[in-house]
Amino acid sequence: MDRIKVAVMGCTGLVGQQFVRMLHNHPFFTIHALTSSARSAGKKYGETLSWAVEGEIPEPMRELVILETSVESILKTGARIVFSALPASIAEKIESILRGYGLFIFSNASAHRFDEDVPILIPEINSDHLEIVKRQLARTKGFIITNSNCSTSGLAMMLKPLEPFGIQSAIVTTFQSISGAGRRGLSAMDIASNVIPFIKNEEEKIETESRKILGKFDGLKIVNRDMIINASCCRVPVREGHLMGLVIEFEKDVDVRTVENALSLFRGVPQEKRLPTAPEFPIVVRHEEDRPQPVLDIYAGSPERARGMAVTVGRIRKKGRLLNLFLLVHNTIRGAAGTCILNAELALMKRFIRADQTATGGGQE
Repeated sequence: MDRIKVAVMGCTGLVGQQFVRMLHNHPFFTIHALTSSARSAGKKYGETLSWAVEGEIPEPMRELVILETSVESILKTGARIVFSALPASIAEKIESILRGYGLFIFSNASAHRFDEDVPILIPEINSDHLEIVKRQLARTKGFIITNSNCSTSGLAMMLKPLEPFGIQSAIVTTFQSISGAGRRGLSAMDIASNVIPFIKNEEEKIETESRKILGKFDGLKIVNRDMIINASCCRVPVREGHLMGLVIEFEKDVDVRTVENALSLFRGVPQEKRLPTAPEFPIVVRHEEDRPQPVLDIYAGSPERARGMAVTVGRIRKKGRLLNLFLLVHNTIRGAAGTCILNAELALMKRFIRADQTATGGGQE
């Protein structure tokens, strides 16, 4: 199969850099265009940014000239798929217009997450929600698929295999790394030796997105899961990785060993189909008394392309019908770029995208 041409919008930020890193030498996709603001447009990628993710800038990307983020510039590239790392305020309009021109948008932005016919997709959990994009395709040439908020990605992954035990409620406290606020999101003066017990809109995103992700697709719409989720969010002086303390209330007593087995044995469609970015074990259970830790566990997942795509769980203990544990998710990989890429792999595997398609359409919807 010829590799499909893709564009990355918002290529200079942390999530944009993860897209560039993870798409390098991808078996299905090849980066054909990088876009950013007017400030970076016209410059070579390797000359315009401070690389802040794992490894080095992929050599072929160093000389690629950044385009300004616009409908016109992206259409001229011939890209079929667009990975969006844009802020929500910018993403909302341009993603809709590009969809109207027949492009397939895989977005890390929150702008369209609660559109009725747009799934918040985590392929291990709700691959059947992909079917709802047929409603988009009935009225336009392309589609938009979103991933979740970075913390939600870890929480939902952990809750899914425990649903058969009858979850009544989940109380989560997050300890979120500074990379979640962006490359320049927090000053050192604010976060150094400090914990900030507030992240704007984060608690609402975790609570509402989780219910949609864990909901049921009834053939016409996604029916949200009826579950009590109570979130409290903190920003902590950690570079990468969101740690979460979780208390789950079940309908009846659940054995710790049974929970550990359910988590360790959990697999989804990406594992069954051996998608390139899918970790062999999407949930890794640690038995040490002091794990998971961001420094030690953020790059959990194998093979090499899936490093950072596994959620790590540890300190599992129970008190009657209450289960306590900690979980860790890499916020810019599993919580952002990595899941967007996995979503695109799933859509290609399910033939919602074909390599021989060409972009057509009439622009605004």
